[in-house]
Amino acid sequence: MNLAEKQQKSSNWFRFLRDAICFEFEKIETEFDKKYPGKFERKNWDRIEKSRPDNDGGHGEMSIMKGNVFEKVGVNFSEVYGEFSPEFRNEIPGANEDPRFWASGISLVAHMRSPLVPAIHLNTRFVCTQKTWFGGGTDLNPAIENPQDTIDFHASLKKACDSADPTYYEKQKKWCDEYFFIKHRNVTRGVGGIFYDYLNTENFDNDFEFTKNVGLAFLDIYPKIVRRQMSKKFTDQQREIQLQKRGLYAEFNLIYDRGTRFGLMTGGNVEAILMSLPPIAKWE
Repeated sequence: MNLAEKQQKSSNWFRFLRDAICFEFEKIETEFDKKYPGKFERKNWDRIEKSRPDNDGGHGEMSIMKGNVFEKVGVNFSEVYGEFSPEFRNEIPGANEDPRFWASGISLVAHMRSPLVPAIHLNTRFVCTQKTWFGGGTDLNPAIENPQDTIDFHASLKKACDSADPTYYEKQKKWCDEYFFIKHRNVTRGVGGIFYDYLNTENFDNDFEFTKNVGLAFLDIYPKIVRRQMSKKFTDQQREIQLQKRGLYAEFNLIYDRGTRFGLMTGGNVEAILMSLPPIAKWE
């Protein structure tokens, strides 16, 4: 399989996963409120690449829903290419030798209306410079933790990791805990998950299959957690806790998040990049 075929295969998967997640989330909305369910709205965008005569730098599709269960959820797909800026090349493997890049992936952030339903993040991607690799991960961010949700979430991810390599889960769980640590607050963002980057075992099929399994694990376990909690009554005090917790989420994404930095420094769509920010948050 040549590089173009690997890129096409990866891009097709990310589109498929986006569609499958959107379908399942809309199904949840309908189960909760058949009369006025939330629906995704899609918006296409094009990336301008000044290094190319045709200015073609790839494209993306935003899928945003504001519903009764999902207060705000974005499921973004992108396939972009071009050249890294000089100030960014040192941070990306292979870009110093040649600044050209290609990247495709799916990025999801869900902020829930009920503080009893945890917010969540998912991102998986395939990146090509002079080197190629997969990266991504998912982490659960409850305002008010339900221990069983945490146990089930991690069990699902461990199963996905173990199918590829029995050492992956502990390694990627540790990386997630370290990555999603808000240093200036000295707190973790949520209850963890997995995080991986620069994954290239020189077996594309195995690495691709693992990345697919991460997406499928998410698609399996998160809707179960949502359905388990979405109809439970919550208090104003619990909602207040949720809004303040969202403030920490916003701080992390604006200060530390790699995806935010990558998108902004490669001329991505600002609206799509900042989709991860919550619709309402509080700082006290």
